[in-house]
Amino acid sequence: MVIDERMLTFIDSMNEPNPPYLDELEKTALEAEVPIIRRSTAQLLKFLMTSARPRKILEVGTAVGFSALLMSEYAPADCHITTIEKYEKRIPVAKENFRKAGREDQITLLEGDAADLLKTLTDSYDLIFMDAAKGQYIHFMPEVMRLLAPGGLLVSDNVLQDGDVIESRFAVTRRNRTIHSRMRDYLYELTHHPELQTVILPVGDGVTLSVKK
Repeated sequence: MVIDERMLTFIDSMNEPNPPYLDELEKTALEAEVPIIRRSTAQLLKFLMTSARPRKILEVGTAVGFSALLMSEYAPADCHITTIEKYEKRIPVAKENFRKAGREDQITLLEGDAADLLKTLTDSYDLIFMDAAKGQYIHFMPEVMRLLAPGGLLVSDNVLQDGDVIESRFAVTRRNRTIHSRMRDYLYELTHHPELQTVILPVGDGVTLSVKK
């Protein structure tokens, strides 16, 4: 979105390839039009797994399990990932993908609405990856702050909404105006919250990295 396609292709050509099973899962998801993280975002997650070395990860938005599996591939061997998905048709697909990859013991899938499930969690997480319904990020914020460990990292994907976030509310389609407004509120909250230090990166469709002070 921010970087043109030629530059993205060049950068992708420099990146370390994923294991074949992840490439196959990516291909299958894209063919089925299942939203998964973009390749540049995947590279950022791989870097964060290696540098931050989180032992406990919470993911909000599983889809078919691609990002959870990618994180499990590059995180420390003793890392455990808890991931939340409410879309019933994707839950069995994600579970099967975890099984085929031999990651059932490392990844726990919670079924249901994150708005309800987040309130039931009591663990403290080193890294939280937000990749669910974009209009809900702002509503998840109080529970996410409660669950994020001091020094922990909050990673939020798709925050630039294909560029719509910089437009006037009336320049976006009527059906997207609520999401547009809520994402702007979320970005303001991330960048002005007294307990967070946040950077907004033009990676993929926009990623924020927020460290809890």
